[in-house]
Amino acid sequence: MQPAISVLGMGRMGSALARALLAAGYRTTVWNRTAEKAAPLAAAGAEVAASVGDAVAASAIVIVNVSDYAATEGLLRNGAVATALHGKLIVELTSGTPDGAREVQGWAARHGIRHLDGAILATPDFIGTEAGTLLVSGPADVFEAARDVLRALGGNVQYVGTDPGLANALDSALLALMWGALFGALQSIAVCRAEAIDLETLDKQWSATAPVVEGLVADLIRRSAAGRYTADAETLSSISPHFGAFRHLVDLMEARGIDRTITDGYEAIFRRAIAAGHLHDDFASLSQFMGRSA
Repeated sequence: MQPAISVLGMGRMGSALARALLAAGYRTTVWNRTAEKAAPLAAAGAEVAASVGDAVAASAIVIVNVSDYAATEGLLRNGAVATALHGKLIVELTSGTPDGAREVQGWAARHGIRHLDGAILATPDFIGTEAGTLLVSGPADVFEAARDVLRALGGNVQYVGTDPGLANALDSALLALMWGALFGALQSIAVCRAEAIDLETLDKQWSATAPVVEGLVADLIRRSAAGRYTADAETLSSISPHFGAFRHLVDLMEARGIDRTITDGYEAIFRRAIAAGHLHDDFASLSQFMGRSA
């Protein structure tokens, strides 16, 4: 028999999670602090719990998707609710830190509660689809028991390890990559506007160069993993030409009065690496100067 599932938090993501479970045929109970947000789920076939305690009592699996771990703590860590959770499974899909996930795991273990921590690498429209990606960490046997439920939320469910903090750690790493691209795009837009280049042209040229950028990122990750920082026959680009082109960008930005907050950070990393003698090493050598702030 399929387990009954409760979902706490009916924001856009929480609502998408509940809808995916309903579509997969799971008996689903929902709760939200503002009851009106749960009304559309009731119309879709979910039971609406009047309280967190009622939601927990209704199901063997409790999925939490609220603002942060502090909010989760406020919902679950009171005597009656914690007691009701004994022997059940919490799937924490709230964004948080790796250490926060480890602390929740410890609390759950002390109270006889099974726990998995997950990170959703998708927008709500991908939930319940084959392309929906979830990273999950925690005890392997608990993950295996919950695999079918998790697959209802997204077809690309990836178990990343027993350490409960791993899902959030990897999520943060991937978000850093994404924000680097997004803030880079914002900087490109600023340059285009300053130089009267229409953004349709930027879009066209970005599409043409995207495969090159993807190849550089993949090479950077592989070389950093192997510690291959010295330039060799397979080096795609050393620091020297990058820094030369970077200086041209800085000059342009200075001339046009474009905000340099982002580029000042780039320049600090470049200059630390160059001062350490890496000007002609592979671009991946910069990764040695990103581990700790100066």
